[in-house]
Amino acid sequence: MSATLTSNQFILEFDENQIAIRNTIRDFAEKQIKPHVLKWDEEQKFPLEIMKQLGELGFLGILVPEKYGGSGLGYIEYAIIVEEIAKVDPAIALSVAAHNGLCTNHILVYANEELKEKYLPDLATGKKIGAWGLTEPSSGSDAAGMMTTAIKHEEHFILNGTKNFITHGASAETAVVMAITDKTKGKNGISAFILEKGFSGFASGKKENKLGMRASETAQLIFENCRVPLKNLIGNEGEGFKQAMKILEGGRISIAALSVGLAESCLDAATKYAKERKQFGKTLSEFQAIQFKLANMATELEAAKILTYKAAKMKDEGKDISTSASMAKLYASEIAEKAASQAVQIFGGYGYIKEYPVEKFYRDVKLLTIGEGTSEVQRIIIAKNLLKD
Repeated sequence: MSATLTSNQFILEFDENQIAIRNTIRDFAEKQIKPHVLKWDEEQKFPLEIMKQLGELGFLGILVPEKYGGSGLGYIEYAIIVEEIAKVDPAIALSVAAHNGLCTNHILVYANEELKEKYLPDLATGKKIGAWGLTEPSSGSDAAGMMTTAIKHEEHFILNGTKNFITHGASAETAVVMAITDKTKGKNGISAFILEKGFSGFASGKKENKLGMRASETAQLIFENCRVPLKNLIGNEGEGFKQAMKILEGGRISIAALSVGLAESCLDAATKYAKERKQFGKTLSEFQAIQFKLANMATELEAAKILTYKAAKMKDEGKDISTSASMAKLYASEIAEKAASQAVQIFGGYGYIKEYPVEKFYRDVKLLTIGEGTSEVQRIIIAKNLLKD
């Protein structure tokens, strides 16, 4: 990415390869995803066939080096891909983000070479779908309050507990799961493991009936004396919580990009409708009240893009993104929620009807201020970083 970042400016300009990637995923989304969006949403269908196709194109191993079957790209490309899919269907963008940024990336960043060679090729090519288990019925934002345990017994860890709100909880064949290995150490007693579908005692639970993002599957993971080989521990015992928090930092960039894509489509749809719809002998676009809504949406969207791609560039450069990722996720998700609401308002009664796209965007968007750290958690992180010595 040909971008310059100094203390007082950020110039966003994609290079030829990034433009080619953007055009490829944009074309795919328009041709392969858009015709089915309403059907998948109504049926709450997670389209595994689309995920397999995305894998074949290299979009499920975006960050994974080529030696493991991935595309070997960076966070800027990752953000581009998620943004473009989100313009068409935020639910599919969410699944792509979860697969790439959570499960697959956790293995890539923290697992040993043996585990990388075993699991990454199938994940990166879409032969297997990944899940990531942190949240539990009694612990959401307070991730350190989890109850799932992992007790070492001979050649295995024995896991017991439940994970909640897990993307691909029913369809995933590979999952990264956090569990307590030492209750006396609090969050420093949490470890991370790789589980496979078929492990004894590992099952999927209830699939959630959701407000939005309905084509992205969400279900429970259940562990009843689940036997996980000792070698499937990621890193060392007690490192799981710290690993998870760093993985979430990168994940926040993808949620920011998803928010940008959703907000862009809301603005595009509202602008087009305002030019066409007539009331009192004028098009809606001739009313200053509507003009101001569109102007605010466009300005906030531009700011969200800058925050998002700044964080992505910093991540690619190996810089600390704790604050920048939280700022991007916080701002982009909140302006996306506002954009969706304003788009429905501009559409009026038609914005409340499913045949118009803004109705679905309005339902989908709320998750973005909740998932991968609520807006409140992002503010805590930003403030903590501002106030630390």
